[in-house]
Parts: sequence; C-alpha cells; structure tokens
Amino acid sequence: MGEFIFTVLSAAFFMFLVAWYSYLKTRNTISDSTGYFLAGRGLTGGFIAGSLILTNLSAEQLIGLNGQAYSSNMTNMAWEVTAGFSVIVLALILLPRYLGGSFTTLPEFINDRFDQGTRILVVLLFMLGYGLVTIPSVLYSGAIAVLQLFDVPAALGITFEQSMWLTVWIIGIIGSCYAIFGGLKAVAISDTLNGIGLFIIGLIVPVLGFIALGDGNMLDGMRTITLESPEKLNSIGSSDDGVPFGTIFTGMIFANLFYWGTNQYAIQRTLGAQSLAEGQKGALITGFLKILVPFMMMIPGIIAFHLYGPGFETMDLAYPALISDLLPTFLSGFFLAVLLGAVFSSFNSLLNSAATMFAYDIYKVLINKRATDRQMIRISQWFGVVLSLVTFFIAPLLLNAPEGLWTVIREFTGFFNIPIIAIVLVGIFSKYIPPIGPKVAIIVHVISYYMLMWGMPMFVNIEVPINFIHIQGILFAVAVIIMLTAGFIRPLSEPFRFRPDASVSMVPWKYAIPVTIILSSGMVFTFMLFSTIGLASPDNIVSGWFLPIAAGLIIVTILLYIVALKSWNRKYQDFITGA
Repeated sequence: MGEFIFTVLSAAFFMFLVAWYSYLKTRNTISDSTGYFLAGRGLTGGFIAGSLILTNLSAEQLIGLNGQAYSSNMTNMAWEVTAGFSVIVLALILLPRYLGGSFTTLPEFINDRFDQGTRILVVLLFMLGYGLVTIPSVLYSGAIAVLQLFDVPAALGITFEQSMWLTVWIIGIIGSCYAIFGGLKAVAISDTLNGIGLFIIGLIVPVLGFIALGDGNMLDGMRTITLESPEKLNSIGSSDDGVPFGTIFTGMIFANLFYWGTNQYAIQRTLGAQSLAEGQKGALITGFLKILVPFMMMIPGIIAFHLYGPGFETMDLAYPALISDLLPTFLSGFFLAVLLGAVFSSFNSLLNSAATMFAYDIYKVLINKRATDRQMIRISQWFGVVLSLVTFFIAPLLLNAPEGLWTVIREFTGFFNIPIIAIVLVGIFSKYIPPIGPKVAIIVHVISYYMLMWGMPMFVNIEVPINFIHIQGILFAVAVIIMLTAGFIRPLSEPFRFRPDASVSMVPWKYAIPVTIILSSGMVFTFMLFSTIGLASPDNIVSGWFLPIAAGLIIVTILLYIVALKSWNRKYQDFITGA
C-alpha cells in the first residue's frame, strides 16, 4: 500500500508541474477564438512536433505494440515508420494550402473547395467516429493500461469494474480541463512536456531490459535478441502476418495520409503554426520521432519474450510484466505520470478538435452565422463538457463488449478515413470535380465498407479473403473513380481557383526538401535494419549484405541531399526576392 501511495503522490507531483507550466505559458492568451482554437497561430516547430507525437502515441500503443512484438514480430512497425511519408505530404503539399487559406478546420477547407453540404457530411463522419468510438476507446485503453500496470483494485479494495469507472472519470476530468479551459496552446505545451517524459521512459525501459537479459551486461542482452529467435526482429510481413508488407503500398498509405494529413485532431497543431516554415519543421520532425517508435515500443516486447518465454495468457501482459519487474520504485510515479500524459494527450486533443469543428462547422454555419469570439469559445466549451460526459459513460461499458471489439475499433476508422483523404486529394489536384462527386463517394464508401467488412459475412456467410487494409486501398480507388466520373459527366462550369488569404508568413522552410531526403532514407534504413538483411538474419547478427547496402544508401542520400540543397536554395532565394 505504501508503494502505491508513493507512486500516486509522485505521479501527481509530476502532473502538477506540467499543469503549472502550461498555465503560466497560456494565461491571458485565449481572449479570442484564434487564441483558443489555434493557439493564436503562434506554435513553433518544437511544440508542434511534441504535441503531434504525443497525440499519436497512446497507452494502447504502448502496451499493444509491445504485445504484438512479443507474440509475433516487428511487422506492426509499418504503421509507425511509414508515417514519415505522410508527414512529408503534409509539409510540402497540404500545409501550404491549409495555411494559405487560413483554415481553422478541415471541413472548412472542404467547404471552400466543394460546398456546404459536403462540409456537413464530413463533419458528421468525424463526430460519429470521435464520439462513439475513438474518444471512448482512448479512455478505455488508458484505464486498462493503468489497471494492468498498477494494481488499483487491490490497493483501494474495490472491484475491477469499480476501478475502471474511477480511472476513466479521473483521466477524463483532468484531460477535459486542459482541452476545455486551456484551448489548443495548453494542450500543445502539456503534450510537449509529457512527450519528453515519454521518450525518457522509452529509452530507459529497453536499456534496463537489455541489462536484465544480459545478466548485467547490456551488450550481451542486445546480442541475445539478435542471435536467439532473430525472426522476431523481422518487419517484412508475409500474408500470414497481421500487416503483410504489401499493405504498405495499398490501404496503409491512405490510412496514414488521412491521419497525418486530414484528421482534425492531428492537423490542428499545424494549423496553429506561426508560419509555414514552423509548420513544416514540426511535421518533418514528427517523421523522425515516428522512426524511433519501434525501438521504444516494440523492442521491449521482444525483450519480454526472451525473459519470460511465450507463456503469458495474453500478449498485452508482456509490457506490464517488464515494467513491474525492471522499473525502479522511485521511477514508478514518473512512469505513471507519463502514461497518463499520453492518455490525456489523445483524449484532450480529440475533445479539443471535436469542439472546434462543432463551433466552426456546425454552430457558426447552421445555428449562429454572426457568432462572436466569446460565443464561439463558450459554445465549444459547453459542447466539450457534454461530449466528455457522454464518453465517460460509454468508455467503462466497453468492459461488457464482446471479445474482438478492439479489432473492430481499429477497423472502424475505415468508415471515414478513406473517403476524407480521397476527397481532399481530389479537391487539391483537380479543378472541375463538382460537389456531387464527394457526396456520392461518401455514401457509396460507407455502405460498401460495411458490407465487405461485416455485412457479407453476416447476411450471406461470405468472408472477403483479403486483409482489411487492402479493402481500404481498393475503396480509395473506387472513391476517386466516382469523383472523376462526376467530373466527366457534370464538370464545374468554371475551374476552381484557390484564393490565398494567409494569416501567417508563407515563406517555406529553407531546408524542407533536404530534410525530406534524410527522412525518406531513414525510413528505408529502418525497414532494412529490421529484415533478414539486417538484425533478423538467421546466420549472424546481420547478414553480409547489410553493410554494403547501408553504405550505398548513405552515399545515395548524401548525393540527393547535395542536389536538393542546391536546387532548393535557388528556388528559396527566388521566392524571397519575388523573382
């Protein structure tokens, strides 16, 4: 009991420091809607990257990714590493358009390109996804993580179900305070501080694991995972794996593009950038941080496999066991604070984004077109309170859900991520597609996705024999074809013209293209490292091909970097001088 009290009190201390610093940095900065919803358009690259990465990394990933590595191999890292491609698209293609139009929400951008009806359909997709599944699942997974890592029922003498309700409400109330009363700037600052803590823990746990595995010698522990069962270090998935390698080039590309390029709760940080250059810096730094995720959130799972063997009842117990056995007691409170920070980040970011879309895309469009800044902030706060309470009651009920719910939750985003990214990309790269195109595409996608995933097995007992990621890739193509067909049959009478109305400096980051080269090379190297060419080699620590290929990659990267730097510098100077 004493150890539990120490953990709780020390966690509360760290959380108080984060809250206090966030308050100091945000007081008197939310007097208008721009200050509240977009942090006054004053976020720098570091805060954007810190907030983006912690918003993305949840407790479910911390436990789930390590569990996947423990039970199978590194194939699930594809979701993390290939995010680099998506943030490159965000930085170089999407962000100049978003900031150039001074958009506050993605539906506002869609309204500008298509019409109000398309905007409302997209808002409804977001709201249903956020309110019914995404936010409750974040709260639930966060509570499960806390209950798995710290024996709350035994410490407090209550049932597991009572502990679930208590944990969900505590996490939810604290997270709500950041989102509702602090606005985006408070969320971004707290996310960045918690993100630093997450990376500290992320480095400490595998180091302690290697030391334990090597009986005190860290290098021996590292050698063990490469020589014994090296196949667990393989990221190149076969058709039998949860993430076959081919899915990277089909549905995964578009699912990741949606998340990093069009999902309101991710892009809202970049929309609050103080300039295009800072937004591009934040996005590209995030890509490098995502490359580090497999090392922090999957390697510990493999260490657990070598320490404990394959005997756990469920794979999700691997990481909690590692934390319980290896993390010193004096760090337990810091770890709990970081874990809760990750949950707060995902929760309050979702809540903040949902409230922003309600205020800008529903309230101001359909209810009060002349709403003042004060009214916009107040209505978003009330909406945040209501949505919070709804999700507080839904999240604990997931305990009673049927087995396999988490698979359904991960797949559920397919209802809205694919049509939205298809609409945005078609809207940017075409000038004649009419509003009817995306409307039909949304309706066809929702019905088709449901039938392929659940309807056909349920009604006609036919299972679609391909991975759900491939299904999403196919339906992306279908959505694009529908919109192109609409443009062919009923094209706009006049081509759409984007009208710039920037509120911040649109001078691009001088090193955006050269850094993109390095990031792309880093993604390729990571896949090579975790393959049979690299650490998953059955013959040695790495295969004989690893060093020559790595050297070739470095040389190509250096050459492309030099060419990109010279070319980009000329274009950059032309941009600055207005030539």
